[in-house]
Amino acid sequence: MNTPSRVAATFSLAVLLGGGGYWAGTNNLASVLGFDLAETALATPVASRPSATGAVIYYRHPDGLPQFSATPKNADDGRPFVAVHASEDLSFDDKAKASAIAEAARAEPEAVPTKGKILYYRNPMGLPDTSKVPKKDSMGMDYIPVYEGAQSDASTVKVSLGKLQRTGVKTATAEMVSVGRKVRVPGTVALDERLVSIISMRTDSFVDDVANVTTGDRIGKGEKLFRFYSKEIATAASEYAAGRSDARGNDGAGSALRLKNLGVPQEVVDGIARAGQVPASMTYTAPRDGIVLERTATTGMMAKPGDVLFRIADISIVWVIADVPEYDLASVRIGTQADITVRSLPGRTFRGTVDLVYPEVETQTRTTKVRIELPNPDGTLLANMYADVEIEAGAPKAVVAVPNSAVVDTGDRQVVFIDKGDGKFEPKDVALGVRGDDRTEITKGVDAGDKVVVSANFLLDAESNLNSALSAMTEDAKP
Repeated sequence: MNTPSRVAATFSLAVLLGGGGYWAGTNNLASVLGFDLAETALATPVASRPSATGAVIYYRHPDGLPQFSATPKNADDGRPFVAVHASEDLSFDDKAKASAIAEAARAEPEAVPTKGKILYYRNPMGLPDTSKVPKKDSMGMDYIPVYEGAQSDASTVKVSLGKLQRTGVKTATAEMVSVGRKVRVPGTVALDERLVSIISMRTDSFVDDVANVTTGDRIGKGEKLFRFYSKEIATAASEYAAGRSDARGNDGAGSALRLKNLGVPQEVVDGIARAGQVPASMTYTAPRDGIVLERTATTGMMAKPGDVLFRIADISIVWVIADVPEYDLASVRIGTQADITVRSLPGRTFRGTVDLVYPEVETQTRTTKVRIELPNPDGTLLANMYADVEIEAGAPKAVVAVPNSAVVDTGDRQVVFIDKGDGKFEPKDVALGVRGDDRTEITKGVDAGDKVVVSANFLLDAESNLNSALSAMTEDAKP
């Protein structure tokens, strides 16, 4: 058969088969023969697809979108997510990998807070905005559901590990330590009032002669100050001398007492007793070592009773009067050591002891005067010098203390955040004691061994306040 004949035969066979198929379809030849052509045609591919086996690993979106869930859930239109078995995921050929992912999938529901009734939805950026229905913010982010069981402690803050690292939250341990610090205040050098002597006469007297001492001179005890004559003193001295010479003890004792009451120094009385006669004028001597602060006596003057002739002060011991603020008074105790420096004496430090806390607070400055006593053997410190005072203050015994940065002081309340682990932080209202240079005493609210936040705690405080505010809003919104 030549080539044209073969082409014609092939074309005729194709036409015959096509027409026969059309006739068989239109005359329901399949039903005549007793089988279904469509069912037979589909049987092969369905039988070739293996059935899903293995555990359900996760659930995927019914439309194939990149949305997955470890637990059954519904899409936005209400259709359920499609379960994906181990045999349907090519990544589960490795049995070890499949087992690990299955374990992770079983553990995942514990971290998803799906139990409980949804109370409201809060802003994902932490803004004080809530909604009763699901919604998105201006950037397209979904609002976060808040469940009924999550409101038991609204002020507690939970932070993920990644956020902890980014915000720089650090913790320290509350310890039993002795809290100490220095109260630094200004002060003024003052004379010890108990070491100041005033020389005056108790009766009319004439000053005959005054020693060559002036204001500011140092003088020793027993040194001559001035000589004087007093008619009343001379009469009493004559009676005393006569009584001593006649051996009349009672009169002598009475005359000696009278001389003493008139202010005659004991040295002069003893001199009259030894000599048995009254001198024309008597000598008044210095009663103590010290510096002449004031001299008003002049030769030939008439001294009236009570007139100050000399004022002498012993400056071997001086006071420093410091002005301590009212809020530091609880830290200052009698007997506490204090260091004093004077600007006019650079390089020298004087150590004294707190001797008295004055029982008065000045209304304008809200300070209280604290008296510090310190030795001044060489007389370097002078009255009215300005001084810088550092008083050792603090609790004498070990107390519960935290770093100063752990305390969030809002003015109305003082808060410390306790690290509860797993990223949870609980705010605790505390009562403060002594505040030291680096630690603060906690008298209530924190126990020794508690972990407290010492860095970025102001961020936790803001989050805690937000949670409390949202909780309050939810309570107010309840019918």
